[in-house]
Amino acid sequence: QTFEKLLVANRGEIACRVIKTCKKMGIKTVAIHSDVDANAVHVKMADEAACVGPAPTSKSYLNMDAIMEVIRKTRAQAVSLNESICCSWLLIFSLLPKLKPSLSLQASEGVTFIGPDTHAIQAMGDKIESKLLAKNAKVNTIPGFDGVVKDADEAVRIAREIGYPVMIKASAGGGGKGMRIAWDDEETREGFRFSSQEAASSFGDDRLLIEKFIDNPRHIEIQVCVILADKHGNALWLNERECSIQRRNQKVVEEAPSTFLDPETRRAMGEQAVALAKAVKYSSAGTVEFLVDSSKNFYFLEMNTRLQVEHPVTECITGLDLVQEMIRVAKGYPLRHKQADIPINGWAVECRVYAEDPYKSFGLPSIGKLSQYQEPLHLPSVRVDSGIQQGSDISIYYDPMISKLITYGSNRAEALKRMEEALDNYVIRGVTHNISLLREVIIHPRFVQGDISTKFLPEVYPDGFKGHKLTDLERRELLATATSLYVAEQLRSQRFLGTQRIPLAKSQRNNWELCVNLEDGVYPVVVSKNSSSFSVEVDGMKLNVTSEWNLASPLLSVTIDGTARTIQRLSRDASGNLSIQFLGTVYKLRILTKEAAELSKYMPEKAAEDTSSILRSPMPGTVVAVSVKPGDTV
Repeated sequence: QTFEKLLVANRGEIACRVIKTCKKMGIKTVAIHSDVDANAVHVKMADEAACVGPAPTSKSYLNMDAIMEVIRKTRAQAVSLNESICCSWLLIFSLLPKLKPSLSLQASEGVTFIGPDTHAIQAMGDKIESKLLAKNAKVNTIPGFDGVVKDADEAVRIAREIGYPVMIKASAGGGGKGMRIAWDDEETREGFRFSSQEAASSFGDDRLLIEKFIDNPRHIEIQVCVILADKHGNALWLNERECSIQRRNQKVVEEAPSTFLDPETRRAMGEQAVALAKAVKYSSAGTVEFLVDSSKNFYFLEMNTRLQVEHPVTECITGLDLVQEMIRVAKGYPLRHKQADIPINGWAVECRVYAEDPYKSFGLPSIGKLSQYQEPLHLPSVRVDSGIQQGSDISIYYDPMISKLITYGSNRAEALKRMEEALDNYVIRGVTHNISLLREVIIHPRFVQGDISTKFLPEVYPDGFKGHKLTDLERRELLATATSLYVAEQLRSQRFLGTQRIPLAKSQRNNWELCVNLEDGVYPVVVSKNSSSFSVEVDGMKLNVTSEWNLASPLLSVTIDGTARTIQRLSRDASGNLSIQFLGTVYKLRILTKEAAELSKYMPEKAAEDTSSILRSPMPGTVVAVSVKPGDTV
């Protein structure tokens, strides 16, 4: 017996996750939403729903007056306030100092907040205070300045004392917001200005701290570390998560366990994480993050007093439902498990699927409507945590995360193979997404070997991500698949309800001479039909392509000389232009008959647009400053 009704003060995939667990536990739920989220999935899933304001997060999901009013009206007994609000990774707990008067209503109104108490949240939500507490609890910490940096001049002085490079961080920050690396005095001044502006905008708190930047580390957590603590003095560490694949200090790929840790280091990190949790009388699920260098020295980074986005991989290898455990602890029940009961069963990998363009700085946000959306749940050992559906809008107001895609296997190789298949079978249309980047990361030899760090992306792709680079065999497979698809569609267009449109027409052709433009090359291809398969000659080599050729399906499974592939045809037009998602990357081809290709050289080419006098934003956003005026030299 826990609660009869719980208010879910989140949005997106975590709100859906909490509601699912509540349904399993027999708890009724109340969803809050902004006006633009009125038709969101979490709103439809909940038993009740209430609008708490307009789209901006500060006026809706962080509008505590409106939320408390909903609590009073619905008579909710508990409130889930423990996860990051998906709006530019704004963390709701960062505003808790302002919420203290509201939280004092807990006793008078009988409302229980799912998560740790106010003291633990305030202490761990402030990076400066949390670092001091960690030192006192004998937790390894990164060298740095433990106070608040007042201005840019003081920032430069402190950076020189610590020694470059340094990391400038927002004290109330999280999710990579308000963080800058500085390698000299000029970058320190610039970093102080930008970080303080971003921190004030994102968290309502412009305080900054400076610490030594550990070059080329791994980012490992313990839940390396999930902490699960109750109100009876018990605490567990639930093994580690490897979160080193990042861009802009935000995680992209996570896995559990880590390939890097040995049992001794794992235990040491876990015990220090538990010591910190007990020092602040922590009572809920939380995550202690560490940076680990190449010698397995580890340093406290921060403690997140909430359920992390990447918690599913921990659930997969331990078998625990962390949301259910948090609700039980909040009600006052003791933990049901001992440290010796916590296993590492198998391996789990999570990819964060974003509406982002991976070709721009490894992922600049994209907006739009999901015109077609199909999760790969037909595959074994695949889990998708999402808060969207077909028809949902990815807007400028909230974080562009589409979902968390999780695969599980008995070992790492099996989990990665299932992730590769899941990414190929994930249908997302209407917005640009980062599946191509995710797929390239998980198949890269360095990642497969476990040779990773937080610098993985810039080291592997120093000139930026360019998509999958086709080998000669893969190029032939793509050409064979695309031309077979082209011919299959030509044959279908000649038939009507299973019969030829013109019964007296000549017998069907069996050979097609085609010309294909792919990237910078032009390739002659000959396609021959044999029953339900096609024989395709490319570069003097013959390939056999078979499929059911269900051209109405967004996914097409083909077999090329015994190799199974899943492709997606994204677009086509009457001019022979075709877009195909193959091995995660979208390729643009142009397929013409031999005769049409010979005549196409007489067609005039459209002149490229002159953009020399145009300044275009690479992503949607708000102009916060114009730092020039007429007459300035730029």
